[in-house]
Amino acid sequence: MDRMAEDINQDRRRLLAAVTTGVVVAGAAILLPSLPSAAASSDAIHPFHIHVPKKELIDLRKRLAATRWPDKETVADQSQGAQLAKLRGLVQYWGTDYDWRKIEAKLNALPQFITNIDGTDIHFIHVRSRGKNALPLIISHGWPGSIIEQLKIIGPLTDPTAHGGSAEEAFDVVIPSLPGFGFSGKPTGTGWDPDHIARAWAELMKRLGYTNYVAQGGDWGSAICNSMARQSAPGLRGIHVNLPATVPPEAAAALGGGPLPAGISDQERAVIEALMMSGKNGNLAYFTMMSARPQTVGYGTTDSPAGLAAWVLVHPGFSHWSYGADPENSPTKDDVLHNITLYWLTNTGASSARLYWENGPHGSIIFAAAQRTSEISLPVAITVFPEDVYKPPETWARRAYPNLTYFHEVDRGGHFAAWEQPELFSAELRAAFRALRQA
Repeated sequence: MDRMAEDINQDRRRLLAAVTTGVVVAGAAILLPSLPSAAASSDAIHPFHIHVPKKELIDLRKRLAATRWPDKETVADQSQGAQLAKLRGLVQYWGTDYDWRKIEAKLNALPQFITNIDGTDIHFIHVRSRGKNALPLIISHGWPGSIIEQLKIIGPLTDPTAHGGSAEEAFDVVIPSLPGFGFSGKPTGTGWDPDHIARAWAELMKRLGYTNYVAQGGDWGSAICNSMARQSAPGLRGIHVNLPATVPPEAAAALGGGPLPAGISDQERAVIEALMMSGKNGNLAYFTMMSARPQTVGYGTTDSPAGLAAWVLVHPGFSHWSYGADPENSPTKDDVLHNITLYWLTNTGASSARLYWENGPHGSIIFAAAQRTSEISLPVAITVFPEDVYKPPETWARRAYPNLTYFHEVDRGGHFAAWEQPELFSAELRAAFRALRQA
């Protein structure tokens, strides 16, 4: 870690020497860089530094202390949403003992930058490996995640010898904040769907000077990777996805109320039935609401931090999260609050939800036909994590992706796999792209 930190510092000093104007994010009230626009008329890349004003943190604590709570749920489980006692305990900790400055310092210790693409400022982390011939990798997060999800995999990917890998398996890592998320700008018009983001990511990698690279993503990141591969983005050699788009048309029809397909295997039947049950249990309620009325969702998530936390935690990816009961279990209580606080301080409850609305005409991100996976000719790698929102069978994956080069089911991890199992996740990426390096 000391070697990596020194390399990061050298990289930052070199870039800061070349570009002397920094960028300061001033929290929810001022989510604009100190520059008029990071690179409004050029492809310039500027260093980025975070400093949230103290008054924003004081306001957050005041709002948390003044939370008006509903009455307790009338069931003993999470079927009605975030449970009052658990959420109230988390919010109490958030408003008293939680320290945003810790994650702010951790982020500022990394090389962060901002550039303007298609009129929107794009924030990203860029960590180069010391390894020779490191493979450039761009990683995309989803909702309700952020760049916070990927922080624990930066070390294993850029310095594999310290984490069970070999020096030849190193990556240069690029982790952007999606438009409308975190420290990236908020689109002021329509059109920023996964296809548009995919084109922006290709432009970003071009600006960084990468002519050969790979891409990874889960959740919305998976849809973005599918788009990049389908577009044959210049320089892109292959993708790795978790939560892939593998559901075939006949299974999609069954999920829409049609009969179960004839001749399916027991495993395929089990996956369809599990997805049906998930829908009946209301696990996609958040998806429906943000796809239809993201602006309405934004009012509550913007005005009430407790409301924002409850909305984030309704995601089925958090269904097994124990609210930090086990302090050694990742993501920790602070990890999750870092992520939620990032949404709060950047006032991105509404702007992040709009990605669902933008994607509406394209259909589900797990349906093969909706994602047009048959048009992808580049190598595709898939890792299936057992606690994700669905577990695609290999038979579906091979039908969906004509050039599937890697498929592996691991024994632990869920929707936020990079967050939950960073060492395993990193090992999967090394294995998934090994054949591409050799080629």
